Amino acid sequence: MIHAMIDLETLATTPDAIILTCGGVKFDPWSTEEPSQPFYLRLDVDEQTNIGRRLNEDTLKWWESQPTEVKEEALSDGNRVSLGVFKDSLNKFLVGVDYLWAQGPLFDYAILEHLYTQLEQPYAWQFWQIRDSRTLFSLVDGDPRKEIDFAAHNALADAIVQSLC
Repeated sequence: MIHAMIDLETLATTPDAIILTCGGVKFDPWSTEEPSQPFYLRLDVDEQTNIGRRLNEDTLKWWESQPTEVKEEALSDGNRVSLGVFKDSLNKFLVGVDYLWAQGPLFDYAILEHLYTQLEQPYAWQFWQIRDSRTLFSLVDGDPRKEIDFAAHNALADAIVQSLC
């Protein structure tokens, strides 16, 4: 079975949040193999604003408090893709995936589902495929992510670390 971990970095915490970046990897939770097939895109912010997606001032202030390299990766303008390219790329990445994970699906997948609904597109997943790493991590002593040195709040780095854990 193929599992994928998805992580979003956004400008709000509501389902209509502007998505800055989306990262993902495929992995086997029953093995010690490294995650594979990394997926990472930076989305066009202006296009999202034009269709009514939102930013939250508190979230923007939070981004300003992050380390420079993480903040610049999330907020800089270069190499952003259109929503159509993003949707098509994500759908292609998810072909053949049996289970989709996130660190709190009511965040990542709620935002993605809201976007797909705005674009009048069907989701590339079924509700029963969604898994929650936050719940899984809460069942062990200590957060396993704290044992790994990584650039938190980079969507791809977060997806890799969450899948490793």
